Amino acid sequence: VTDEKVHDGRMLRKLVNRVIHSSSELTPIKIKSALADGAYDSNSNFGYLEENGIMPGIKTRKNSIISIRNNRLRNREVKQQTKDLLKWKRKRKYGRRWIAETAFSTMKRMFGEYVSATHFQNMLKEMMIKISLYNMFRRI
Repeated sequence: VTDEKVHDGRMLRKLVNRVIHSSSELTPIKIKSALADGAYDSNSNFGYLEENGIMPGIKTRKNSIISIRNNRLRNREVKQQTKDLLKWKRKRKYGRRWIAETAFSTMKRMFGEYVSATHFQNMLKEMMIKISLYNMFRRI
């Protein structure tokens, strides 16, 4: 992922749309919030999340300012993060990324970094099997 793609909003849109439409059911998955690091801090990303009713959990840059040119939602996040970053992190559950990173690292050590399947639906199935096995091993 290049910085240019992240900042122009295409990558976030692609990720969110892939999750929404990955369901094999007729109804799309509803996303309540999206957590992302500062690389996703852009007006277009905040605008996209606002259009889709998704609460942003994007850490804004340290030098961010509130401006009429900014997205309304981004201005609100800048204000909250500037006022009390720890409170914002607790409210958005932002500081819990390490939990997912630990699980990803463990699964990569157990199963490798790649999937064998070549079709997207089969990749999903393969990952679901690996995740199920990982969860079974954790319970033992």
